[in-house]
Amino acid sequence: MKQSVIRSAEILCVGTELLIGDIVNTNAAYIARRLATLGIGVYRQSVVGDNPERLAEDLRAALERVDLVITSGGLGPTYDDLTKETAAKVFGREMELHEESLARIERYFAATGRVMTDNNRKQAMMPTGAIVLPNDYGTAPALALVREDGKTLVMLPGPPRELEPIFCEQVEPFLHPRCDAILYSRNIHIAGLGESAVESALPRELLDSTNPTLAPYCTAGEVRLRVTAKAENEQSAAALCDAMIQRIQTTAVAPYIYGIDVPSAEAALVAALSEKGLTVATAESCTGGLIAKRLTDIAGCSAVVAGGAVTYQTREKTAILGVSPELIERCSVVSAEVAEAMAKGALARFDTDLAIATTGYAGPGGGTERDPVGTVYIAVATKATVRVRRLSLSPWRDRAYIRTVAATNAILDAWRLLTASNG
Repeated sequence: MKQSVIRSAEILCVGTELLIGDIVNTNAAYIARRLATLGIGVYRQSVVGDNPERLAEDLRAALERVDLVITSGGLGPTYDDLTKETAAKVFGREMELHEESLARIERYFAATGRVMTDNNRKQAMMPTGAIVLPNDYGTAPALALVREDGKTLVMLPGPPRELEPIFCEQVEPFLHPRCDAILYSRNIHIAGLGESAVESALPRELLDSTNPTLAPYCTAGEVRLRVTAKAENEQSAAALCDAMIQRIQTTAVAPYIYGIDVPSAEAALVAALSEKGLTVATAESCTGGLIAKRLTDIAGCSAVVAGGAVTYQTREKTAILGVSPELIERCSVVSAEVAEAMAKGALARFDTDLAIATTGYAGPGGGTERDPVGTVYIAVATKATVRVRRLSLSPWRDRAYIRTVAATNAILDAWRLLTASNG
């Protein structure tokens, strides 16, 4: 049988529940990420319902286009689980009982104290010549079929708790001998520039580079610049990525980079606080505790996050943070002055080294002619320094977006103040 190199793949997820939106299809994203590490390019992702005719049509078409097709779902014991049976017809194979798989299924039921029903025998039926990939996390084994021309079909169970470990433990070792390169990626995290501004600030020769490649991804409040290299091994690919990152750090983008391969803005801030042995508190109005929530999502935050106050109403800003009613009356509750007073109040109230404050109009109601919906004032303060910034977001954005972007900007403003040479 031909052992050709696998360079291209399609992912075909099976299940009517995916088509109608009852279940979110996370399997395709997971499989695509894992294939990328093997240097296998994913050309298409698609979903087909529990219909054997349409599934057969999609399998035949995909096998003509690419070297590898991976399916998820349709390996269960019920009448509508028909992926194996359909694949057998496409490959011209008969179905036969795989005794070892049957024994594993019987042991699984015995170990869990459950009664095995007759229809579970169906999961041990395999197309002739199938390569069975055992499932230690459920009852449906994974399997692979390889045509004479080397075209390969891998079938995986649908539940992610089964699919993901099987892919790592069974599928990757199966595919690895037929991969001639690996893909390796690193991520540059940028805030303060939009996606188009990042692209405009980078030299054309970097954007046109083919190995490594650059790809910007825009999320709420920041841009992630992914650097991906292809090489024979991880060490060589990592060296290519590192060289590209060093070049990017000499461009106009450099001042806006807040981390390389950091999970999030809040992780960067918690790490910086931990490194310096400092503490932080929050005082939030329009963000409603989102900043504190994101900081306390990070492992190890208890050493650096002292506490926070959600002072949504005006009187709470006075009662908890000590913001002067006269200041609020004179400047408005949504103002640079009040944001600064909130940050200073949190600094004193929680006796921390750093404080973050937000006040603004998240919408859909509120806002003024001077400060419409989407206006957020962010203040970050230490005992020596206070920085206040007015953030103007589109009033047409929804409330959740405005709050998310405001929180991200506030966290990154704190990170910049903390890491500045004079911070």
